[in-house]
Amino acid sequence: MYFDWTFILLIPAMLLAAYAQTKVTSTYSKYSKVFARRNITAAQMARQLLDMNGLNEVPIQPVKGSLTDNYDPRNKVLHLSETTYGSTSVAALGVAAHECGHAFQDKEGYSPLRMRNNLAPIAAIGSSAAWIIFIVGLLMSMMGLVRLGILCFVAVVAFQLITLPVEINASNRALAALEGGGFLYDDELGQAKQVLSAAALTYVAAALTAILQLFRMLAISRQR
Repeated sequence: MYFDWTFILLIPAMLLAAYAQTKVTSTYSKYSKVFARRNITAAQMARQLLDMNGLNEVPIQPVKGSLTDNYDPRNKVLHLSETTYGSTSVAALGVAAHECGHAFQDKEGYSPLRMRNNLAPIAAIGSSAAWIIFIVGLLMSMMGLVRLGILCFVAVVAFQLITLPVEINASNRALAALEGGGFLYDDELGQAKQVLSAAALTYVAAALTAILQLFRMLAISRQR
Protein backbone atom coordinates (compact mmCIF):
# COMPACT_ATOMS: atom_id res chain seq x y z
CA MET A 1 0.00 0.00 0.00
CA TYR A 2 1.22 3.51 -0.84
CA PHE A 3 0.55 6.21 1.81
CA ASP A 4 0.19 9.92 1.09
CA TRP A 5 -2.53 12.57 1.17
CA THR A 6 -4.61 10.64 -1.37
CA PHE A 7 -5.33 8.08 1.33
CA ILE A 8 -8.21 10.33 2.43
CA LEU A 9 -10.01 9.24 -0.75
CA LEU A 10 -10.47 5.84 0.88
CA ILE A 11 -12.12 7.13 4.05
CA PRO A 12 -15.74 6.88 2.76
CA ALA A 13 -15.14 3.30 1.62
CA MET A 14 -13.47 2.39 4.91
CA LEU A 15 -16.40 3.75 6.87
CA LEU A 16 -18.91 1.91 4.68
CA ALA A 17 -16.89 -1.32 4.92
CA ALA A 18 -16.78 -1.08 8.71
CA TYR A 19 -20.53 -0.43 8.86
CA ALA A 20 -21.27 -3.26 6.41
CA GLN A 21 -19.18 -5.75 8.39
CA THR A 22 -20.86 -4.73 11.64
CA LYS A 23 -24.28 -4.93 10.00
CA VAL A 24 -23.79 -8.38 8.50
CA THR A 25 -22.28 -9.76 11.72
CA SER A 26 -25.05 -8.40 13.95
CA THR A 27 -27.86 -9.36 11.56
CA TYR A 28 -26.54 -12.88 11.04
CA SER A 29 -25.98 -13.31 14.77
CA LYS A 30 -29.53 -12.13 15.52
CA TYR A 31 -31.29 -14.41 13.05
CA SER A 32 -29.02 -17.38 13.65
CA LYS A 33 -30.89 -17.60 16.95
CA VAL A 34 -34.31 -17.54 15.26
CA PHE A 35 -35.23 -21.06 14.21
CA ALA A 36 -37.52 -21.65 11.25
CA ARG A 37 -40.82 -23.23 12.21
CA ARG A 38 -40.55 -25.81 9.41
CA ASN A 39 -37.67 -27.34 11.41
CA ILE A 40 -35.57 -28.23 8.36
CA THR A 41 -31.79 -27.88 8.29
CA ALA A 42 -30.02 -25.68 5.76
CA ALA A 43 -28.41 -28.74 4.17
CA GLN A 44 -31.75 -30.53 3.82
CA MET A 45 -33.38 -27.46 2.34
CA ALA A 46 -30.49 -26.92 -0.07
CA ARG A 47 -30.72 -30.53 -1.22
CA GLN A 48 -34.42 -30.11 -1.94
CA LEU A 49 -33.89 -26.83 -3.78
CA LEU A 50 -31.14 -28.28 -5.95
CA ASP A 51 -33.19 -31.39 -6.75
CA MET A 52 -36.28 -29.31 -7.55
CA ASN A 53 -34.20 -27.40 -10.11
CA GLY A 54 -32.65 -30.42 -11.81
CA LEU A 55 -29.32 -30.19 -9.99
CA ASN A 56 -29.45 -33.64 -8.43
CA GLU A 57 -25.79 -34.30 -9.21
CA VAL A 58 -24.52 -31.23 -7.33
CA PRO A 59 -23.18 -32.47 -3.97
CA ILE A 60 -23.46 -30.49 -0.74
CA GLN A 61 -20.32 -30.57 1.39
CA PRO A 62 -19.64 -29.03 4.81
CA VAL A 63 -16.64 -26.71 5.15
CA LYS A 64 -14.95 -25.32 8.22
CA GLY A 65 -15.63 -21.83 9.53
CA SER A 66 -18.53 -19.43 9.73
CA LEU A 67 -19.98 -17.68 6.68
CA THR A 68 -17.54 -19.58 4.48
CA ASP A 69 -20.47 -20.87 2.39
CA ASN A 70 -19.90 -20.88 -1.36
CA TYR A 71 -20.80 -22.52 -4.65
CA ASP A 72 -17.87 -23.81 -6.71
CA PRO A 73 -18.86 -23.43 -10.40
CA ARG A 74 -15.79 -25.29 -11.63
CA ASN A 75 -16.37 -28.48 -9.65
CA LYS A 76 -20.15 -28.01 -9.35
CA VAL A 77 -20.13 -28.36 -5.56
CA LEU A 78 -22.16 -26.47 -2.96
CA HIS A 79 -20.21 -25.80 0.24
CA LEU A 80 -22.00 -24.95 3.47
CA SER A 81 -20.10 -23.77 6.52
CA GLU A 82 -20.19 -25.61 9.84
CA THR A 83 -22.50 -22.99 11.31
CA THR A 84 -24.90 -23.25 8.37
CA TYR A 85 -24.95 -26.94 7.38
CA GLY A 86 -26.93 -28.46 10.25
CA SER A 87 -28.69 -25.32 11.45
CA THR A 88 -32.43 -24.74 11.20
CA SER A 89 -32.12 -20.99 11.75
CA VAL A 90 -33.62 -18.41 9.42
CA ALA A 91 -30.12 -17.01 8.82
CA ALA A 92 -28.70 -20.41 7.84
CA LEU A 93 -31.56 -21.14 5.47
CA GLY A 94 -31.16 -17.73 3.84
CA VAL A 95 -27.43 -18.18 3.35
CA ALA A 96 -27.81 -21.72 1.98
CA ALA A 97 -30.56 -20.61 -0.41
CA HIS A 98 -28.30 -17.79 -1.61
CA GLU A 99 -25.59 -20.29 -2.55
CA CYS A 100 -28.22 -22.41 -4.28
CA GLY A 101 -29.02 -19.25 -6.23
CA HIS A 102 -25.49 -19.31 -7.63
CA ALA A 103 -25.98 -22.94 -8.65
CA PHE A 104 -29.16 -21.93 -10.47
CA GLN A 105 -27.23 -19.15 -12.23
CA ASP A 106 -24.56 -21.61 -13.28
CA LYS A 107 -27.08 -24.08 -14.69
CA GLU A 108 -28.85 -21.30 -16.59
CA GLY A 109 -25.60 -19.88 -17.98
CA TYR A 110 -26.23 -16.52 -16.34
CA SER A 111 -23.90 -14.20 -18.25
CA PRO A 112 -22.74 -11.97 -15.35
CA LEU A 113 -21.68 -15.10 -13.45
CA ARG A 114 -19.71 -16.34 -16.47
CA MET A 115 -18.06 -12.94 -16.77
CA ARG A 116 -17.14 -12.96 -13.09
CA ASN A 117 -15.71 -16.47 -13.32
CA ASN A 118 -13.59 -15.45 -16.31
CA LEU A 119 -12.38 -12.30 -14.55
CA ALA A 120 -11.58 -14.02 -11.26
CA PRO A 121 -8.04 -15.25 -12.07
CA ILE A 122 -7.09 -11.95 -13.70
CA ALA A 123 -8.49 -9.98 -10.76
CA ALA A 124 -6.61 -12.21 -8.31
CA ILE A 125 -3.33 -11.39 -10.04
CA GLY A 126 -4.23 -7.71 -10.23
CA SER A 127 -5.16 -7.57 -6.56
CA SER A 128 -1.78 -8.94 -5.45
CA ALA A 129 0.47 -7.38 -8.07
CA ALA A 130 -1.07 -4.05 -9.11
CA TRP A 131 0.25 -1.92 -6.24
CA ILE A 132 3.69 -3.57 -6.33
CA ILE A 133 4.07 -2.82 -10.05
CA PHE A 134 2.65 0.67 -9.55
CA ILE A 135 5.02 1.62 -6.69
CA VAL A 136 8.07 0.13 -8.42
CA GLY A 137 7.16 2.21 -11.45
CA LEU A 138 6.96 5.35 -9.31
CA LEU A 139 10.27 4.67 -7.56
CA MET A 140 12.06 3.98 -10.86
CA SER A 141 10.23 6.80 -12.70
CA MET A 142 9.00 4.28 -15.26
CA MET A 143 5.57 5.44 -16.35
CA GLY A 144 5.09 2.25 -18.36
CA LEU A 145 5.11 0.24 -15.13
CA VAL A 146 2.85 2.79 -13.45
CA ARG A 147 0.31 2.41 -16.24
CA LEU A 148 0.62 -1.38 -16.10
CA GLY A 149 -0.12 -1.30 -12.37
CA ILE A 150 -3.20 0.81 -13.01
CA LEU A 151 -4.34 -1.51 -15.79
CA CYS A 152 -3.96 -4.52 -13.50
CA PHE A 153 -6.12 -2.82 -10.90
CA VAL A 154 -8.80 -2.05 -13.48
CA ALA A 155 -9.41 -5.81 -13.57
CA VAL A 156 -10.02 -5.75 -9.82
CA VAL A 157 -12.56 -2.94 -10.19
CA ALA A 158 -14.30 -4.75 -13.04
CA PHE A 159 -14.51 -7.92 -10.95
CA GLN A 160 -16.02 -6.09 -7.99
CA LEU A 161 -18.54 -4.29 -10.17
CA ILE A 162 -19.72 -7.46 -11.92
CA THR A 163 -19.96 -9.19 -8.54
CA LEU A 164 -22.75 -6.83 -7.44
CA PRO A 165 -25.45 -7.97 -9.91
CA VAL A 166 -24.35 -11.59 -9.49
CA GLU A 167 -24.84 -11.49 -5.71
CA ILE A 168 -28.05 -9.48 -5.81
CA ASN A 169 -29.52 -11.83 -8.40
CA ALA A 170 -28.56 -14.86 -6.31
CA SER A 171 -30.30 -13.35 -3.29
CA ASN A 172 -33.44 -12.62 -5.30
CA ARG A 173 -33.45 -16.22 -6.56
CA ALA A 174 -32.94 -17.43 -2.99
CA LEU A 175 -35.90 -15.51 -1.61
CA ALA A 176 -38.13 -16.66 -4.47
CA ALA A 177 -37.07 -20.28 -3.89
CA LEU A 178 -37.63 -20.06 -0.13
CA GLU A 179 -41.10 -18.62 -0.69
CA GLY A 180 -42.03 -20.91 -3.58
CA GLY A 181 -40.87 -24.02 -1.75
CA GLY A 182 -42.72 -23.08 1.42
CA PHE A 183 -39.57 -23.36 3.53
CA LEU A 184 -40.20 -20.11 5.41
CA TYR A 185 -43.31 -18.33 6.61
CA ASP A 186 -43.85 -14.71 5.57
CA ASP A 187 -42.33 -13.21 8.72
CA GLU A 188 -39.33 -15.55 8.46
CA LEU A 189 -38.92 -14.65 4.80
CA GLY A 190 -38.59 -10.98 5.80
CA GLN A 191 -35.92 -11.93 8.34
CA ALA A 192 -33.98 -13.93 5.75
CA LYS A 193 -34.17 -10.93 3.43
CA GLN A 194 -32.55 -8.78 6.12
CA VAL A 195 -29.66 -11.25 6.37
CA LEU A 196 -29.11 -11.27 2.61
CA SER A 197 -29.46 -7.48 2.33
CA ALA A 198 -26.81 -7.01 5.01
CA ALA A 199 -24.50 -9.39 3.14
CA ALA A 200 -25.09 -7.49 -0.12
CA LEU A 201 -23.89 -4.31 1.57
CA THR A 202 -20.43 -5.85 1.99
CA TYR A 203 -20.20 -6.25 -1.79
CA VAL A 204 -21.20 -2.62 -2.27
CA ALA A 205 -18.44 -1.61 0.14
CA ALA A 206 -15.90 -3.77 -1.70
CA ALA A 207 -16.84 -2.24 -5.04
CA LEU A 208 -16.62 1.31 -3.66
CA THR A 209 -13.23 0.55 -2.10
CA ALA A 210 -11.89 -0.75 -5.42
CA ILE A 211 -13.19 2.27 -7.35
CA LEU A 212 -11.67 4.75 -4.89
CA GLN A 213 -8.38 2.85 -4.90
CA LEU A 214 -8.30 3.21 -8.68
CA PHE A 215 -9.01 6.95 -8.40
CA ARG A 216 -6.19 7.16 -5.86
CA MET A 217 -3.74 5.46 -8.20
CA LEU A 218 -4.71 7.86 -10.98
CA ALA A 219 -4.28 10.87 -8.66
CA ILE A 220 -0.83 9.70 -7.54
CA SER A 221 0.30 9.02 -11.11
CA ARG A 222 -0.76 12.50 -12.21
CA GLN A 223 1.24 14.06 -9.38
CA ARG A 224 4.35 12.27 -10.60
